[in-house]
This record gives sequence, C-alpha cells and structure tokens, in this order.
Amino acid sequence: MPKKFTPTPHDAVFKQFLSEKETARDFFEVWLPDEIKALCDFTTMKVESGSFIDEAMKAYQNDILYSLKTKKGKGYLYVLIEAQSTPDKLSAWRLMRYSMAAMQKHLDAGNKTLPLVFPILFYMGKKSPYPHSTHWLNCFEDRSLAERIYTNPFKLADVTTLDDGEIIQHRRMALLELIQKHIRRRDMSELLNEIVAILSYNEYTDNHVVTMMNYLIQEGNATNPKQFITEIAKQSEKHEGALMTMAQVLKQEGRQEGRQEGRQEGIQEGIQKGIQKGKLEGIQEGIQKGEQQASMKIASQMLKSGMDRRSVMKFTELTREQINTLCKRDN
Repeated sequence: MPKKFTPTPHDAVFKQFLSEKETARDFFEVWLPDEIKALCDFTTMKVESGSFIDEAMKAYQNDILYSLKTKKGKGYLYVLIEAQSTPDKLSAWRLMRYSMAAMQKHLDAGNKTLPLVFPILFYMGKKSPYPHSTHWLNCFEDRSLAERIYTNPFKLADVTTLDDGEIIQHRRMALLELIQKHIRRRDMSELLNEIVAILSYNEYTDNHVVTMMNYLIQEGNATNPKQFITEIAKQSEKHEGALMTMAQVLKQEGRQEGRQEGRQEGIQEGIQKGIQKGKLEGIQEGIQKGEQQASMKIASQMLKSGMDRRSVMKFTELTREQINTLCKRDN
C-alpha cells in the first residue's frame, strides 16, 4: 500500500503540535516579547476556527490563530508558518494582511473596537538567518514616505467645516461638495445663488447637473423642488434645456396627475373587464396596468432629459428589463 504524504509535511507536523494549547503556550513563552507576555492570560487561550491564508498560498503555508484575554481586552496570537525554500520579501505584508483579517473577524462577532493581534512568523528555510525584514513598512519602495502615511492620522476631507465661499473655488468638485455639505442640514432652496454661481463656470456637463439635481431632490429637503430647479434653469443658460425638462418631469404635481390619469384609465378598463368576466380581478388588473403606463411615460421623459437609467429605475420603481424595453422602443 503506497504511503500517503501531506503536500506540506513541515506545516502539518508544526500545526499538529501548535494546535494543542499546552504546547502552544510553551511556544509563546519562548518567542513572545516580555511586554506582550505580561499582558496575556494564557489560561484563557483557545484555537479559533477558520484560516486567513490565501488559497494560492496554502500549498506553502499554514496558520494558527489563538484568542485569549489580555489586560487590554480580548486579543489574538497569530502564528504563520513559513516553509518555503526561498524566503519571501513580502512575508511581513502577509502577516499584516492576516492580522487585519483576524481583526475583521473580531468585529464581525459584534465587538466595537479592534483587538490586539500579535503575529509570529515561524521560519525553517535553508537560508539562515531569515534574510528579510519582518517590519511591514520595509515592504514599500520608500519606507520613509510609507511611515509618514501609515503612522499618522489619515487625511479627512470634512466638507462640513469648509466655508461655502471656499468650496465654490474648488472648480469641478464645487457642486458636489456644496450639496454634500448641506444635503441634510439646510433647505436646498437657500443655496440657489451659490449653485448658479458654480454652474456659471461651465465646468459641468448636462449629465453631471441632472444627476446632481436628481440626488438633491431624492435626498435633500427643498420645499418646492420644481420651482427650485426651474429657477436654476432660468439662470443657467448652458443647462437650461436639461433642467427645464427635468423640472417638468420631476414635479410632484405632474407625477401625481400622471399616475392618477393612468389609474383612472386603468380603472375604467378594469371595470369593463370585470363586468365582462364578472370578476373583481379585472378591476385590479386594470388599476395596475394604468399605474404601470404612467410610470413608463414618466420614465421615458426622464431618459430623454439625460437622466441615467439607475436613477430612473429608483424614481419610477420600474425594473431593469422594463427600462431596457423602453429605451429600445424610444430609439
């Protein structure tokens, strides 16, 4: 009977030993820094299920993750077994990735703060000592620049702290930043003059403007959206046509009238069907058909004004297939 070999015998035997809590504790006692050991309560150690190794790397590596209580909350001890004949310059980066995966698993379990994860790279390759740095910042071409980026707070683009006058100077970003700053804080109608000023720089296409106005109406709190867009259109020569069309399509009264008209037509048709069939289903079918006809009519106008399909789907609640059919019909 032929022998059965594991694809990675070094890893298999190591994991067999390190999966036993008592053996793992001896390992950590030897290899952990005193500062880290002083934080750990080794009596609470337990093996965590699941691997964080990439599928492509499993032929070369194995991993063991222990959780335990520390003086700083729940923590993890992560062991990555390196058994490659040629050491990898990016081993430290892999350790960082796997550490982050353990942190994410911790958050997925319902915890609200990140845990301490202490990774250990176990090496038994031919070259001795291990020839590469185990500091992940050394994996970058320019360590000093990487250190400045990743050891300092990340850049925060907080538009809520900017003055509107400053935002208006941001050219192609101005319209997005201004509306994002105020979308949940003010009546958008109060920004009429600022929006007109931004559009006067001629930095935007009709599609940009229509998309932004559609977003403003859906998420903002303009008192009278139709009037608001109409006023912008009157003072924005470049985008007047697109905005006037949009104002006509999106006005709340028009949408209600269109739906009501379609609904009434559907009701009449449904009543006739109901009389003929002697069933209430005919009336209900007619109502649904009328509402759908009204939605299709509004969607057609929106598409012709330049609004993107996704926004039209959201606004009219039509399906992707219905929108595609409408586009083919109108073309």
